[in-house]
Amino acid sequence: MSRYIMRRVLIMIPTLIGVSIILFSVMMIAPGGPEAVLMGEDIAPEAAARIRANLGLDQPAPVQYLRWFSAMLQGDLGNSFRTGEPVLSIIVDRLPNSLTLTLAAFAFALAVSIPFGVLASVKHNSFIDKLMSVVAFLGVSFPSFWLGIVFILIFADQLGWFPVSGMATYGMERDILNRLHHLVLPAVTLGSVQMATYMRFTRSGMLEVLRQDYIRTANAKGLHPRHVVLRHALRNGLISVITVIGLSLPALIGGAVLTETIFAWPGVGRLAVNAVFQRDYPIIMGVNMAVAVVTVTVNLLVDIVYTIIDPRIAYD
Repeated sequence: MSRYIMRRVLIMIPTLIGVSIILFSVMMIAPGGPEAVLMGEDIAPEAAARIRANLGLDQPAPVQYLRWFSAMLQGDLGNSFRTGEPVLSIIVDRLPNSLTLTLAAFAFALAVSIPFGVLASVKHNSFIDKLMSVVAFLGVSFPSFWLGIVFILIFADQLGWFPVSGMATYGMERDILNRLHHLVLPAVTLGSVQMATYMRFTRSGMLEVLRQDYIRTANAKGLHPRHVVLRHALRNGLISVITVIGLSLPALIGGAVLTETIFAWPGVGRLAVNAVFQRDYPIIMGVNMAVAVVTVTVNLLVDIVYTIIDPRIAYD
């Protein structure tokens, strides 16, 4: 197992280098530049050239990349073109907010999808199963930004149950209940699509396991149906769900970008959106590299969890 982990860690290095090259290339061919955002579209060519020189954008692309990459290896992601603050400190300040939203959405998705997915598999072809299938189908059909707008219109604007935006009411930032109240709509919005996906895979995985011979044997022994489902079937039925969780992480992070923008949530996703409009290349590069590192790390952790859930799986 340790040899496998070492190989995966070594594979992560060229993967992240490739991601950095692609990101940097996209930044180079993107239209516009920070000088137009800083000084306006009517900026004189001489002033634009001076700004690009001050920002180091007048150097050849390979020189810029090597300078940025070598600094990144030392933990320096550069400074924001707009504010001059270190990019790393900006991301670290926003990261807890994004983690709070993402983990809440993930917890909501798991808490709803697994029980209802198991229930749908146990009640196969019943009204409950068909109802859960419809809910799952609708969940994967609606994009998160559309759901966010609908939730705001219904639960915030019409019913007034939840606040429209932000992490807390002004002056109540230390009130935990107030922050949880603000968290509900963004978390449910972000987690709804993943909830539907996890529910479908839980149902299909459980249906496959419930048809196995050892499940029929457990039922023939007279074990309680709940014991058979929870102790014998669920553990193996969740293997496919774990796979989907690892693959869906990028989608969860991508959805957080839209969700944070819609709900004015001060996280990394909203930071990235603002950086795109402001042509703030260091922030864009820093955020995307952070997402890439998290994604490859979680995929490694998912493989390790496989061996915990199913000891029959072994990595050489």
